[in-house]
Amino acid sequence: MFDLRWLRENAEAFDDNLRRRGAPAAAAGLLALDAERRRIETELQEFQSTRNRLSRSFGQAKAKGEPADHLQGELAELKDKVKAGEERLAAVQAELDASLATFPNILQADVPEGADESDNVELRRVGSPRSFAFTPLPHDELGARLGMDFPTAAKMSGARFVLLRGQIARLERAIAMFMLDLQTGQHGYSETSPPLLVNDRALFGTNQLPKFAEDLFQTTTGHYLIPTAEVPLTNVVAGEILDGAQLPLRMTACTPCFRSEAGSAGRDTKGMIRQHQFSKVELVSITTPEASAAEHERMTACAEEVLKRLELPYRVMLLCAGDTGFGASKTYDIEVWLPGQGTYREISSCSNCQDFQARRMNARYRPAPGEKPRFVHTLNGSGLAVGRTLVAVLENGQEADGSVTLPAALRPYVGQDRLLPA
Repeated sequence: MFDLRWLRENAEAFDDNLRRRGAPAAAAGLLALDAERRRIETELQEFQSTRNRLSRSFGQAKAKGEPADHLQGELAELKDKVKAGEERLAAVQAELDASLATFPNILQADVPEGADESDNVELRRVGSPRSFAFTPLPHDELGARLGMDFPTAAKMSGARFVLLRGQIARLERAIAMFMLDLQTGQHGYSETSPPLLVNDRALFGTNQLPKFAEDLFQTTTGHYLIPTAEVPLTNVVAGEILDGAQLPLRMTACTPCFRSEAGSAGRDTKGMIRQHQFSKVELVSITTPEASAAEHERMTACAEEVLKRLELPYRVMLLCAGDTGFGASKTYDIEVWLPGQGTYREISSCSNCQDFQARRMNARYRPAPGEKPRFVHTLNGSGLAVGRTLVAVLENGQEADGSVTLPAALRPYVGQDRLLPA
């Protein structure tokens, strides 16, 4: 959502932001609606002023016993005009609010120009891909002998689901526990167990609605399954005025996530890369405008540390304008090396939303006692996607005999050094 005062003063910057994102200019239409809204408000104020004046004259005439029928007729006419004006104002306001909700966040100045992921900028690489003396297998082929069962999952749920058995199910749980222990024990995030079902207000607040409705699973009760724990964690502060001394708030949760993947037809149909249900450790920070840029770097480093501890090669990408998500002002993607695919694949996305979500949720803080509340800045990131981390552990740790050597950091959680094929 946008501050209309800002939009009036920065119409050119608003349209330039849309251009950078590959969308047409729209400020003129929004400002026309805004002007109409303000015109009606002014007209209603004038009607009310006239109504007050006539009411006084009507009362004085009645008190003196003078004829007042003409005043009564004018008052009735004004009442109808006020009612019609209020209805028109409500309609214009609703149209303006609905329109504003469809426009993406303003990009930060250092977000590079570009149309799609091919224009993203690589910032750094950490670790070197392992050299194999054999041809490494993709995780779905490797996992078939380790307890990764797609046919059984398809029988009960259809495509893009997986059933994990035995040692590989334990590995998934171990990865999640390791991530949570790292983020809570060493990075200061507070572990949280949020609801998995949320209402439409929560999804609007974190900008999944109305734009991404097709990617959500809705229940018969009107609730939605969460597409990411970002939704409930960020909405913890919806409608609140926080004490500035409390900030930053840092929360983490490991939850199942549910996505219809409506826009990914034909992509990653094999394996665990793109599923309808998957687990993810989410990181959310609520902070001040002055601290959000540093918090973004910190959050990205916290996500990177998981990969460092797991000895997985990765790279960090700064997303270009055309590839930056709807609610983000700037995003870093962390991509892990997958030898079975011979490429880097996204495993985490860390975004600074600045005050975009806060305005939608009306989430504010008071810098100091007695000071006027300001909107918080919200940030979110994957710390990491559990399923994709499992994929990376399998593919990077695989051996010629089909076993998988586990990273040292995971061995205490799994209780063994290797996964052995059946």
